[in-house]
Amino acid sequence: MDSQIVLIVAGAAAAGFVQGLSGFGFSLVAMSFWAWAIDPKLAAVMAVFGGLVGQVMAAFTVSRNTDWKRLLPFLAGGLLGLPLGLLLLPRLDVQLFKLFLGVLLALWCPAMLFSGKLPRLHHGGRIADGTIGVAGGFMGALGGFSGVIPTLWCTLRGYEKSAQRAVIQNFNLAVLTVTMASYCVAGLVTRETLPMLAIVAPAALIPAWFGGRVYTGISDLAFRRLVLSLLTCSGIAMLVSSVPALLGR
Repeated sequence: MDSQIVLIVAGAAAAGFVQGLSGFGFSLVAMSFWAWAIDPKLAAVMAVFGGLVGQVMAAFTVSRNTDWKRLLPFLAGGLLGLPLGLLLLPRLDVQLFKLFLGVLLALWCPAMLFSGKLPRLHHGGRIADGTIGVAGGFMGALGGFSGVIPTLWCTLRGYEKSAQRAVIQNFNLAVLTVTMASYCVAGLVTRETLPMLAIVAPAALIPAWFGGRVYTGISDLAFRRLVLSLLTCSGIAMLVSSVPALLGR
């Protein structure tokens, strides 16, 4: 039990720092620690809860100017995609889904990272933004992975650091709040779960605050490189977890 607590604290601390720095990624980082020894259902609840705690703190500590006209399509799509994800989750082949997304991120993000000039997507308008929100909400239902696709999309849109942070931070806050409430209604948050959540919250908060302080001191270019590097690592992590599971079938 002591080793499990150490693993939970280490995963929450690392994930909190990354989320504070980038505005997303708590579940991806935490799961890279927890997936090896923590029950998947418990890990999913802890990841969503930890991500939500970090987003709530960031809402008060990381300044951002919210453009609601830009944000609303993402939010509407996310809130539509979340119940869709919860509905389809029992029928979804999660490993195949992670394989597809992992390949996409592991190939596309490095190409963007090392290209001389990032491509910019100006087409699609609010409908495209809303569709990306649906994808983010759907992935939120899988364990809090709501920020991956919207973050990549905002990077392709060419949003500056503060604009991207405003979209992703508010989007994740909304989706993770509804996801956590859905987990409670579904009975995934039990009396046995609560002590683990009490460990995750303080373990994540201080690193998240420190990551937020680092975020304020980096340039737009450095932030974009950081985001693409994190997305690349996310894709690799998804491949590492999905390929052995698929080969073992």
